[in-house]
Amino acid sequence: MIPAVTSELRKFFTTRLWWGMAIAIFLAAALFSFLFAIVYTLDSTGDPQMGAMYGDATRVANSVYSAGLSIGYSLLLTIGVMQIGSEYRHKTITSTFLSTPRRGKAMLAKVVALMVIGVIYGVISLAGSVSVGAITLVARGQEAFPSPEIARTLALSLLVLGLWALIGLGLGILIPNQVAALIIGMGVVWIIEPLASFALGFWEFGREYIAPYLPGQATNSIVQGVTTAPDQVQLQWWVAALTLAGWAALLSGIGILRATRQDVS
Repeated sequence: MIPAVTSELRKFFTTRLWWGMAIAIFLAAALFSFLFAIVYTLDSTGDPQMGAMYGDATRVANSVYSAGLSIGYSLLLTIGVMQIGSEYRHKTITSTFLSTPRRGKAMLAKVVALMVIGVIYGVISLAGSVSVGAITLVARGQEAFPSPEIARTLALSLLVLGLWALIGLGLGILIPNQVAALIIGMGVVWIIEPLASFALGFWEFGREYIAPYLPGQATNSIVQGVTTAPDQVQLQWWVAALTLAGWAALLSGIGILRATRQDVS
């Protein structure tokens, strides 16, 4: 198992993609945390009504430190798609299964590798967001770490990125065309889900029992960030974590099942 995981990691870290993604995630996290820290601390500059909209100091800090998470999980979704999509595109999936004849083992190696990649990128993202966000919050007269819950949020951010990578893996298997999988994945994340959440907001049942369980909203609930609307329902962090894990298990599980049974010759 270890050689198979090492092989998957080598496939990723021997390309230029990994450090390009690392730079993008670090800069996005730093920039967004800086902007969110400014916006969410407007009360310290004489506008208490604006500041009161965002909740307590812990929720504000959580939002600042996870500000770049949307960019981060989009990139991890892309990595997950490319981890399998590139193999279908360049016809290397056959050699992968020949080198590791037990297909289930080969796919499990990809899952483990993606979780490791997610943790690595999570650390890079947190390095950018926490360093810049903490300095900005202190400069604005706010506590950088107002409660122990911040540590939980930072740890869960690593889990979030790993789970989104697995969602991408499942999507990449279910849609073998790499370009189509990327377009559909980004379309769902940035267009379809936000529109669906907005539409469900007009229906009480949908607002309370459907929208909170969508992947994007579940992610926001995991980090207990500032909600985008006063009446938006937010799950408990552990319920949201199980929900996102369920999406990852569903998509990657179906994808892996298909990959172990389909003809790739």
